This record gives sequence, C-alpha cells and structure tokens, in this order.
Amino acid sequence: MALNKEEQLKLEKDGLDVLHDIHRYAKEGFEAIDPGDFIRFKWYGIYQQKPKTDPYFMMRVKIPGGMLTYEQAVVVAELGNKFGRGLVDVTTRQAIQYHWLQIQDMPEIFDRLAAVGMSPIQACGDVVRNVISSPVAGLDAKELFDVRDLVWAVEQKFLSNKEYSNLPRKFKISIAADPRDLGHPEINDLALVPARLGDEVGYHILVGGGLSAKPHMAQNLNIFVRQEEALEVIEGVVKVYREHGYREKRNHARIKFLVADWGAEKFCDELEATLGKTYTRGGQRVQEDWNGAYLYGVHKQKQDGLNFVGLSLPVGRITADILLEFARVAKQYGNGDLRTTNTQNIIIPNVPDANVDALLQEPILAQFTATPPAFVGHAVSCTGNEFCNLALVETKVRMKGIAEYLDATFPDFGAPIRLHVNGCPNQCGQQAIADIGLAGALVRRDGKMVDAFDVSIGGGLGAGATFNRKVALKVPGDQVQYTIENIVRYYTEHRLAGESFREFAGRVADEELKAYLEAAAAV
Repeated sequence: MALNKEEQLKLEKDGLDVLHDIHRYAKEGFEAIDPGDFIRFKWYGIYQQKPKTDPYFMMRVKIPGGMLTYEQAVVVAELGNKFGRGLVDVTTRQAIQYHWLQIQDMPEIFDRLAAVGMSPIQACGDVVRNVISSPVAGLDAKELFDVRDLVWAVEQKFLSNKEYSNLPRKFKISIAADPRDLGHPEINDLALVPARLGDEVGYHILVGGGLSAKPHMAQNLNIFVRQEEALEVIEGVVKVYREHGYREKRNHARIKFLVADWGAEKFCDELEATLGKTYTRGGQRVQEDWNGAYLYGVHKQKQDGLNFVGLSLPVGRITADILLEFARVAKQYGNGDLRTTNTQNIIIPNVPDANVDALLQEPILAQFTATPPAFVGHAVSCTGNEFCNLALVETKVRMKGIAEYLDATFPDFGAPIRLHVNGCPNQCGQQAIADIGLAGALVRRDGKMVDAFDVSIGGGLGAGATFNRKVALKVPGDQVQYTIENIVRYYTEHRLAGESFREFAGRVADEELKAYLEAAAAV
C-alpha cells in the first residue's frame, strides 16, 4: 500500500511523541523546528499561522461538551491576554482558538491549562478530537438522560492514548440525548443520538458523516445501544476505522468514504466482529424539529428554580477581557460555569430565578445579547485568511458585515435565516448545512484576483437532513451581500404562509431563483 506523506511522517514518529521536541524548540527557537514536526504539532492543537514564514501559531483548546468552569474560563482568558494579543475565538466544535502564540509560550500554556484540567492535546491531528455535545446537557428537560459522564469518559479514553494516536484522518464525535439534534449528529464521523426500545432509553449510532469538499450525511447503524454499552461501541467504531480506513490518499481517508463504500450493514457487522458482541437491532430514534442548535434567551432548567441564558457572540469572536467578564457574571449570578456552543455562542447556566433580571441588565449583555437580531444572531464563520493558511478569503469581518447589513435592510425579520461562510473547502464554517452558505473563491477583476463566493441555499440537519445547493457562482465579495439580500427578498415575496426559509428553499426551483438573481444584478 502506497502511503501519503503524512502517513510516512507518523510512522517515523508518533504525533504524541513531539511533546519533548516542543519543549526543546521553546528553548532553541522557531528556526530550530524540524519541518516534519510542524505537522506533528497538530497533535497538541497547534497550527502554523498565516504566513508560515512568521513565527506565530494558532492553537485550539478542547472543551469537551462545551463545559467550562469559572476557573478554566479565567485561565483561558489570562493566557489569551498574555500570549494571544487578547483574541479568543469560539469554534463550531465548542473549542477555544488562540492566535499569535509563539513556540516559547507553549510550555507555560500547557502547564497552566493542565492545572485547571484543560488541554490542547488532540484538538487537531489524526486522532479523536474534541467531543461535542448538547451545550445544555444535564440542564435541559428535553434530554432523555444526562450524557455528561459519557462525554468525559470518551475524552479520558482517547486522551494521549497511543493505541488511537494514528488514525487515517481526524475523527469527530458527537454525543447528545436531546431530541433536537443539538450536537449536529449527521455531520460527525460518529454520533450518538437518543433512541427508545420499548420503555428503555439509549442510543442509536450514526457513522460516516462529514463535510469538507465532499460532504456526507452519517448513516444510522440501526442498533439500540444501551447507555452502559456506549463507551465500548465508541471505542469499537474507532478501532474499525483505525484498521480499515483508507491511508493512500489524504483527501480520501475520512471514515465517511469507508462507510459509503461498505454501507451501514457491513460496517455494523465489522463492528460486532471487532467487539465480539451482537447488539440489539431496532429501536426508534427520538427526534424533534431541529432549530440549528440556537438557544438564545432565558430557559428553565430541569433543576427547580434554575435557568440557562443563551447569548450571542457574533461569528464567535471575542476578546479575552470579554471572556473574563462572562466568567465574572457567571459567578455572580450563577455558579460560575459557562457553556460554549457549536453555533459559536455562549450560555450562562445555573442562574437562580431571583438573579435572572439582574443578569440581563449587566452591560456585557447589551453587547452580547440574549435577543440578537435575526441575521447577526445566526451567522457562523470560519477563521478565514486572516490567520488560516488554507483559506482563500477573509471571512469573520465579511460575515459580520453582511449580517449587519441584512438586519438593517430587513428590520424585525421574523424567521431566522442561518448564514455560514467558509474560506476554504475544509468547511470549518459548516456552510453546507446553512440556509444560505458562502464558500470562498477567487475571481479575476481588473487584472487582479479578488475575494469571491459561491452562494448555496437549503441546507439543514435533523429530520430530512440535506446539504445546500449552489445558486450563484463566484460572486465578488463586495457584491455578495446584495446577492443574499435578493435571495431573502425573493423569499419574503414568494413564501407560503408560515413557510420557513428551509422549506421555501426546498420548494423553489433553481432556475426560477437564478433568473431572479440575474435580473436583480443587472439593475
């Protein structure tokens, strides 16, 4: 079997074995770094920041299930201020992302994170990455049972575990027992979703989801997994992928390609053979309407007298000082805990009834509100070419500007439309599941290459999950807000009574919408 370059590097030295080199490079400096170790740095959450010739790094810090304590939030913020020029991003996988780090900073960052039970280990690389979950796991009355212990058990099972430190590619897990699919299960390599078998509640297992340039929806193995069986099944799926996943071509190595070739039945047979155990067939997945996993506002928890409050962080970008302020108000009005979401937002949980009104009056909640406008409140963005070497275009400022323009153009817009933007095909911004998705491209204009975007409509998860489809190609960046405005305007003029944008997008003919957009652009 012909192995790709990354596979050869992993055979030469396991990604987890680069730690002692990181400490050595911290003393010797950026120029001493072996080029192969730049790839292995990913096993410790570290990427080279754009441009690669400069001595700066991006780092992701895992937050399993998005669960962040007061002490952890303070340390994350302090590190961001000390080493990351005060910048802290919330990602679509509930993690935190730093920029501007230098190699000499890494030992102190590792030590201070470890002191509060946090780690960047395996936030990137060909490993099991940050486990995502419902951001209100353990709080929300809708969930069938509490998955938090399983989330932590999975984190501990795979953390720094060399048995699973050389997978064919990255491996993403979602675990949630909320019927609203808040963990975005269909786009994960492995997802556990709530199910019933008679009076018993447990999981159905979905495998083979993923985005990037060739998105796939995960397939249901149609087995009922009891709660006490969940960890062994998760480990079994990872073993099957480790042993049978493709390693020849890097862009064909995700588990989604294996599942697509095998089918769910063969994959299930291999899983059972690997574990030496047969699982109960059937059961019924428990599912309600998907709302994009947005949880703004004040919500009653299942614990009497407590509430969680969902707040908007436009495109997930905040400063370390803002995170410190969130930690302060969470401690003053709740118990200090925070939850990060896969929509790049934040939740303050465990707020007693008596404290809700005072919390809502805090100045920080005027800027990062519990009642955001329709477009800014549903806008998601990847890092973009400001820092990412893979991105073709700038995304954060662009998406925030587009959303603000749409909110000004359509004030008091009643039906949220989810806007996602990616700067490259890897889809960290998850544009394929957006109501309106933007995929970065470049187009030549006046002899120069300028930012442009392919525009797609109609994506969504939950029941009837589907990826969106392109309706406009390579729209110049300074024109894309008008293209989206025209799509929204066409929706407002032609929707049926009570019809959501997703329903409308599924009904409208592409030729009809494209003709409208071309006519509007010609005016």
